[in-house]
Amino acid sequence: MTNIAEQTLASIVTANSRTVPVLEKHNLDFCCKGKRTLALACQEKGITVSDVVAELEMSGSSETTMRMPFTSMNAEQLIGHILVHHHFYVKQSMPMIMNHLEKVASKHGDRFPYMTRIQKLFSEVQEEMTAHMQKEELILFPRIKEVETAYLNKEQLEFPANYISAPIQVMESEHDHAGNILYEIRELSNNYTPPAEACTTFKVALAELKEFEDNLHQHVHLENNLLFPLAEKMMKSQSN
Repeated sequence: MTNIAEQTLASIVTANSRTVPVLEKHNLDFCCKGKRTLALACQEKGITVSDVVAELEMSGSSETTMRMPFTSMNAEQLIGHILVHHHFYVKQSMPMIMNHLEKVASKHGDRFPYMTRIQKLFSEVQEEMTAHMQKEELILFPRIKEVETAYLNKEQLEFPANYISAPIQVMESEHDHAGNILYEIRELSNNYTPPAEACTTFKVALAELKEFEDNLHQHVHLENNLLFPLAEKMMKSQSN
């Protein structure tokens, strides 16, 4: 982000959608007044531009490049990572994405009717993911931790049949459904490609959707391919 203070708000956001919360926090309008430079916008608001630049640079470098040792993590560690890097992200990002989609559908839905459809589809994702994460946090994850504690302590506890497998089947089915909806969104948006005349909010909404889908793919991979098989393996050892 070299010379970011002299870049326009619109170009900052278009280059990195992670900067949106910073600009919105300071009420810097990157849509209707997005052609202003960051320095000018901060001057008009009476904000110290260096402080905003520091926050923007932090948002731009928030994604770690290190590979996490997921395959060597135990269940509790995997759950902790999922809660911090995926559940928290989903809870924070969904309202903001929904807000941007509603604006785009309201202002541009007549010209781009697929955005109205996308807004409705994402509303379904938001509702389902909220319920999905609650079930994981209140039911499945505590059960997995309980089974792991018994496994590590070499305790032979009598867990009910399907104690782990039943909720896992539900979670995997819901993963598939959410993935299918986001695939439809990607198809409708031509792989999240904004039209040439798209406003900044339009571009931001599609960039956020792409990031959301990317995060979901990582989220589902960790659960379906690592956490859930590990949990079922430990559960099986309890019944032997």
